[in-house]
Amino acid sequence: MLPVLKTTIPGPVSRALASELHRWESRNVTFVDPQGRFPIFWESAQDCLVTDVDGNTFLDLTAAFGVAAVGHTNARVAAAIAAQAGRLIHGMGDVHPTRLKVDLARKIAQHTPGDLGGVIFGANGGDAVEAALKTARLYTGKSGVLGFRGGYHGLTYGALAVTSRADFRDPFAGQVPTFARHLPFAEPRECPLFCGESCTQACLGPVEAALKAQADTLGAVIVEPIQGRGGIIEPPVGWLRGLRSLCDRYGVLLIADEIFTGWGRTGTWFACDAEGVVPDVLCVGKAMGGGFPISACVARPEIMAAWEESTGEALHTSTFLGSPLGCAAALAALTEIEERNLPERARVIGAYFKETLRDLVGRHPRKIREVRGRGLMLGLRFASREIALGLVYTLLQRGLIVLPAGPGDILELVPPLTIEREQIDFAVAQLGAALSEERIVNAVEL
Repeated sequence: MLPVLKTTIPGPVSRALASELHRWESRNVTFVDPQGRFPIFWESAQDCLVTDVDGNTFLDLTAAFGVAAVGHTNARVAAAIAAQAGRLIHGMGDVHPTRLKVDLARKIAQHTPGDLGGVIFGANGGDAVEAALKTARLYTGKSGVLGFRGGYHGLTYGALAVTSRADFRDPFAGQVPTFARHLPFAEPRECPLFCGESCTQACLGPVEAALKAQADTLGAVIVEPIQGRGGIIEPPVGWLRGLRSLCDRYGVLLIADEIFTGWGRTGTWFACDAEGVVPDVLCVGKAMGGGFPISACVARPEIMAAWEESTGEALHTSTFLGSPLGCAAALAALTEIEERNLPERARVIGAYFKETLRDLVGRHPRKIREVRGRGLMLGLRFASREIALGLVYTLLQRGLIVLPAGPGDILELVPPLTIEREQIDFAVAQLGAALSEERIVNAVEL
């Protein structure tokens, strides 16, 4: 199915709701465009299509921040949540757990790389990162962490410390912890020595130097195997393996943040699977709950054993840890990914999507610089921020929901893993038509 637009975009009900929300919600949260071009208010969604409060339907190329991997309002997930809500909505996850928590922990261990299996549940990606940082501190006895420029790991204070963006951290200076250091992330375009393995070694040079210089204080390295919010940046082949090797050599833990890349998004169950890399600690979330908030920090058993046995007071927990609804949703979503082989589907249809985008680059070489990513985690880099950000509004008018990434010159294309070729063709056609509009053409000259 394809989008159908019935009103101006945003429609009158969306515009009225935007004005009302702006009155009540912290103005920091929801962007309300002064020119009235944004946002639309969602009413319902099915698979890859979103319907707004004015009755317009849109093709979602964001999977709602990468969450709706199995499609919006997936029937199996919705049925699992409804059935569980009729039995038990809330439990006591760290006191009197449910069977679902056991089932989900086992299911996660079946799919995560290597012998990863010890689990701490959370409600969102930031929770998983916080648990991973604490786990690394307990296991190594060292507080220092290496992160990467462009890396995004969440906005809670621990996660914010390893997130590289100063614009997120600076307003809270004095409260944000300072245990993290950020190094350049391997990006082939920026490496003057790009020639395969030699580039890999050159790009890892700063990491090795930091590990040597701070051996007494560094306990972990945290990395997104493909940077998402940083701009869909994929390191050269061998870089992640090299990072794993350096962590082993210098006795630090490798934390893989696969909150965005995990559960099939990049064409394998996890992005690190593509290079056979097994991290020491893995952070997962987003697609895991099929739309319901749930996440997990997963570690090798001997690393998770650094946490002391509970004697009745958990050292790290939360009220909604192992939520029955969340566990039911996650079990349904992971079963859907298994039975429909969505990682393989993402690989195949993602390759088709990428090829059509490359054709688009050939038709608009002055406007588009490159196509990035793999599977259904793709990005288009444009000649300017103005083109990319202008397209966010223009494509919404054409029935496509997209988001910018990186410094603003990237459009993320991360649809549900259920997207059909017909929908990809529609999206690329709309992109091409939008790039031919006069205002987009003029933006090239800015």
